[in-house]
Amino acid sequence: MPRTYRNPVLPGFYPDPSIYRVGEDYYLVTSTFEYFPGLPIFHSRDLVNWRQIGHVLDRPSQLNLDGIKPSRGLWAPTIRYHEGMFYVINTFVDNEKECHNFIVTASNPAGPWSEPYWLEGAEGIDPSLLFDDDGRAWYTGNRTPPEGEEFFKHREIWLQELDLSTMQLTGESYSLWSGALRGATTTEAPHLYKIDGMYYLMVAEAGTSYNHAVTIARSETITGPYEGNRRNPILTHRHLGHDFPIGNVGHADIVETQTGEWWMVMLASRPYGGYYRNLGRETFMAPMRWEQGWPIVSPGLGRVGFVHTAPDLPEQRWPTAPACDNFEADRLGFQWNFLRTPRGNFWSLTERPGYLRLYLRPQMISKWQNPSFICRRQQHLSFAARAAMEFTPQSANEEAGLVLLQNSDFQYRFVYTLTNGGAVVRLVKRAAGEEEVLAEKPVSAGRLYMKVEAIGQEYSFYYATAAEAWAPLLENADGRILSTDVAGGFVGAYIGMYASSNGQPSENVADFDWFEYAALIA
Repeated sequence: MPRTYRNPVLPGFYPDPSIYRVGEDYYLVTSTFEYFPGLPIFHSRDLVNWRQIGHVLDRPSQLNLDGIKPSRGLWAPTIRYHEGMFYVINTFVDNEKECHNFIVTASNPAGPWSEPYWLEGAEGIDPSLLFDDDGRAWYTGNRTPPEGEEFFKHREIWLQELDLSTMQLTGESYSLWSGALRGATTTEAPHLYKIDGMYYLMVAEAGTSYNHAVTIARSETITGPYEGNRRNPILTHRHLGHDFPIGNVGHADIVETQTGEWWMVMLASRPYGGYYRNLGRETFMAPMRWEQGWPIVSPGLGRVGFVHTAPDLPEQRWPTAPACDNFEADRLGFQWNFLRTPRGNFWSLTERPGYLRLYLRPQMISKWQNPSFICRRQQHLSFAARAAMEFTPQSANEEAGLVLLQNSDFQYRFVYTLTNGGAVVRLVKRAAGEEEVLAEKPVSAGRLYMKVEAIGQEYSFYYATAAEAWAPLLENADGRILSTDVAGGFVGAYIGMYASSNGQPSENVADFDWFEYAALIA
């Protein structure tokens, strides 16, 4: 039996994948929006088993996310390699939705990566690079056509040479293509390839949601004119209906293996409990081949499946990350993220060895701030997350515990705090910016165990003052508020450890002994 693999190859919030091969090694980056560090980078030898080797933007000097709104920040990176150097090009979107494109470089994809080279005159989003056979470098991105929009969100793909000595655009810019479907909104995610002497321009159309699609055009010269494929789109799931278990497929990149196979990586989502996508946009992969000068994606099937025959490459597995982090290392693992650029030393792994210490600060997770919140992605439709916390609240404004987050206005806060009647464990639902205490029970404990179990869209919350002696706080809360389809935006749900003094000064701390995340159902 041929070896198979299962999609998604990167489960959870890993959107806008870009891939490149160097020899027998494959590297992939994805978007991160308002989360820090920015742009996780992965390595594989077989295209199926991936290990994270770092982040492209892991220093505050590289990435200032102060005050950034939800779903702004880093959009759609592209990774490429040329003459011993790796390049990642990316868009930073500010709160006014102005787009600022930049390049970072590294000789080692694990880092360190350079400070950003900001590109003057590079309008639009989703930049990409092509290094041509003659050594010239070319920039592609999307923009509003110079002559103006003919229809809503009319965008075109444009081209300009990049001077590698100055890291700036030079020469004339060229309008290449506005996509395959007349009236299709938001032509974006361009990638330009030179294959067998032809230039191929692959893009996404119709927005990164239900109608998402991948289309392609080609030209004999890099500046065009570009001819669209009559079979466009080459990949979409919009015709399969809302009940199909893989949706909003698009924003793709392709790679040729050293054995001559072609593969496409793309974003897609797994809706569940209706068309709700708590996990955000994930990274999927499908086989591809060329016929009559055009790509055929998933030959004989025409869509992305959960199971495909694996690439003809030697299998290379990596050590599996443990489900439980006991915080015994001297640095946080790659799975942990911050909300916006971390400012100040609000956590420690050394002050109390074997614990993650969070300092209570005035910053709140309901505002566009950098709170004392260390989090990881929800990666499964059903999961259990548990933690052991030692914390003694000193006032009603102090709280610490677990947060399930979609954004500042849509979240669940599962915290230990004080009321007039004493200490309580509390569950707060925040939806559309309005807060409601769903459950509250008196508890007096220096050490508190907390657990969230999600079975599909039903999220249940449990607490204990002794190991495994769980008591329900609230069962079957509605998880759909953690979906982009309710909350808006482009990110997936996160879960993590939180501590706040809610606008007041505090010298208190919360110590987490361990945190565990495990799938209940894939």
